[in-house]
Amino acid sequence: MSVTTTATSTLLGRAAGVLRRVGALARMEATLLVRNTTALATAIGAPPLMVLLFIPMVDSLADTEGVFAALIIAMMATFGLLFIAYYNLTTTAVARREELTLKRLITGEISSAEVLAGMAVPAVLIVGAQLVLVTVVVAFVFEMPAPTNAVLVLVAVVGGLIAFSLFGYASSGLTKTVESAQLTTLPVIFGTLLASGLVFPLTALPDTVQRIAEFTPLAPVVTLIQLGLTGIGPDGQVHTFAESFGAGLLPMVVLVAWCVLGAQAIKKWMRWEPRQ
Repeated sequence: MSVTTTATSTLLGRAAGVLRRVGALARMEATLLVRNTTALATAIGAPPLMVLLFIPMVDSLADTEGVFAALIIAMMATFGLLFIAYYNLTTTAVARREELTLKRLITGEISSAEVLAGMAVPAVLIVGAQLVLVTVVVAFVFEMPAPTNAVLVLVAVVGGLIAFSLFGYASSGLTKTVESAQLTTLPVIFGTLLASGLVFPLTALPDTVQRIAEFTPLAPVVTLIQLGLTGIGPDGQVHTFAESFGAGLLPMVVLVAWCVLGAQAIKKWMRWEPRQ
């Protein structure tokens, strides 16, 4: 057997081990989520409910049914990231920490990165399922045209899930109890939502404030989804498939930067043992 074949077999074996451990933890988290009716109701019900509440607000922002459909999809992604990837993962990490589950896990075979990935899997699946369902519904109801650049939409959703999951874990280190998460997560939830461009168009803000808002975590997600679905940028300019990559470059860079900052925030603030 050659050295290359041996190395490949070793890598595949390690990858299989990682997937097995992450999958086992994900199944455990999914089981616990189903048993916790409050957390399950929040995860499944909060994003659609918030979309229904916000529809009258965004109706004035859309001049065509295609743009309106894109706004609904962007809203579902936004509230999924805030309430499932961020808030629910904050409470999950706090609960597992106070139960000493995190401490027991990282002292075993599984690594800290695998623990974080396993805990996030149920949230990722719920957000993904809700987005697929809403996209199918609005595409049928509003006869939404084919997306201009589906790659940008995928980047927005995946990047947003990574960033806000990391934010949730980082916030858990600043949260003493599951109940107090309702307060500690408010600044991120309301701050990012107000600067996202969904509550009101960023172009309505003064130039300096608009530039600052464009660098907040949710703004690039909303921009990339709308740009990918409709080809329309924040400035109202319509882009082709090729042009949309250039228009979406800055939002993609901003989103990647927030993912990096989120990873650093975990190292600084997340706790693996109960707070004293």
